[in-house]
Amino acid sequence: IETSSRAPLNYTQGGPRRHNPQAASRGASSTMDRAALPAAVEPKKKGNVRFAFACAILASMTSILLGYDIGVMSGASLYIQKDLKINDTQLEVLMGILNVYSLIGSFAAGRTSDWIGRRFTIVFAAVIFFAGALIMGFSVNYAMLMFGRFVAGIGVGYALMIAPVYTAEVSPASARGFLTSFPEVFINFGILLGYVSNFAFARLSLRLGWRIMLGIGAVPSVLLAFMVLGMPESPRWLVMKGRLADAKVVLAKTSDTPEEAAERLADIKTAAGIPLDLDGDVVAVPKNKGSSEEKRVWKDLILSPTKAMRHILIAGIGIHFFQQSSGIDAVVLYSPRVFKSAGITGDNRLLGTTVAVGATKTVFILVATFLLDRIGRRPLLLSSTGGMIVSLVGLATGLTVISRHPDEKITWAIVLCIFCIMAYVAFFSIGLGPITWVYSSEIFPLHVRALGCSLGVAVNRLTSGVISMTFISLSKAMTIGGAFFLFAGIASFAWVFFFAYLPETRGRTLEDMSSLFGNTATHKQGAAEADDDAGKEKKVEMAATN
Repeated sequence: IETSSRAPLNYTQGGPRRHNPQAASRGASSTMDRAALPAAVEPKKKGNVRFAFACAILASMTSILLGYDIGVMSGASLYIQKDLKINDTQLEVLMGILNVYSLIGSFAAGRTSDWIGRRFTIVFAAVIFFAGALIMGFSVNYAMLMFGRFVAGIGVGYALMIAPVYTAEVSPASARGFLTSFPEVFINFGILLGYVSNFAFARLSLRLGWRIMLGIGAVPSVLLAFMVLGMPESPRWLVMKGRLADAKVVLAKTSDTPEEAAERLADIKTAAGIPLDLDGDVVAVPKNKGSSEEKRVWKDLILSPTKAMRHILIAGIGIHFFQQSSGIDAVVLYSPRVFKSAGITGDNRLLGTTVAVGATKTVFILVATFLLDRIGRRPLLLSSTGGMIVSLVGLATGLTVISRHPDEKITWAIVLCIFCIMAYVAFFSIGLGPITWVYSSEIFPLHVRALGCSLGVAVNRLTSGVISMTFISLSKAMTIGGAFFLFAGIASFAWVFFFAYLPETRGRTLEDMSSLFGNTATHKQGAAEADDDAGKEKKVEMAATN
């Protein structure tokens, strides 16, 4: 019996781990040990989730920075164009260029987080965005405003990469889907704050109003930088640096049981190449030094990946691409323009309606957080994408009808457009929105996780930038209704990709992902193996009990 030196099998709330004989032996012994314990010393399962919950909230608050920028720019753009007298092309570049600039931050965040740690990378992101927000708030011309977007974009790139990585690494498997969805929750909360800021400051003078809308975004970044200092460091980063004692403390606070904490530590040590029998406060981590280690990461993930790694890479990048190419930024960032095309007039009405969009997104993203670990990733993802397709078709139909009768007020078409916009953001927020960040942060193996997540964020932001910087031109070239028919077609391709290529990951530990993707070509095989594992583990537990 190896309970003294090896961790027992982990029965997570979301589902069993992949079966292996040694783990089964450890699971049988731990089952007998727990059965012999009196109720007074029975390990409690849910006490430490609260600590992980608090850590996830603080880390995910960095996503407010991006959400606020998206929301506030949708309304501020109306006044920026009037004040600075810029044309539509300059405006759409201004709106979307932050996403392109964030590529710099997302790539730099991978190396920075491996160097100084996940926690201080979050602080660094907040400081950069703080500087960008101040520059935008004090801009006197278009060039200065673009420079502010450049600085803020780098901070956004850092925040988008590091928040889901930290949250996934600190969360127990039973609540990882719930906790890792928090970045998307706070993006939506930031969007809502941006919409409210637009509505609140719209009555100020033309020169002052939009500058306050943008500059006030520096406030949450200051608060965030101080609060994050109270968070613990990621246990996986601590193990990668050989700091086992510190990692044990964090794992003890963020695991459901002491047995799970021991198993998570053993899994991380294995992934980091540390022998299981090697213990101590600080140990040497066997790894290649300098550039050879970086080359190994690039080789394993990009240059010469295994079949499993290639599957993981395509899945991680694909879900990020389809999240943005299905048109969410066209709806959220240009919502006043879309509502104006739908027949709603007046700045107050336009901005008020966009607040309703933000409220809808926020409510449904909160619903999604409670469903991720209960229903699973795949059912939510497929149903969400299907609802988005129907909503986009309805919105495109309504906008097309209205554009063909410009002198008439077609009430049913206006109602259809408003309803379909609300339905679209609701379906997006309950599935594709949060699951993209959850899924991509949990599937990459430890030694390539920083690079893999950076690539995913880079594809996400680049796709978002292309959509944002071309939507006005696209809607002029093929009508605004035609643009949304195009997004509906892309969403249809996304549904097929998700159905054929993305296996269920609910209940799997982060270290299980390579075997899951390596042994499954489709979700059907993954589900069958998970069921088979469950049956085997039940037999082991029954035998141990007998």
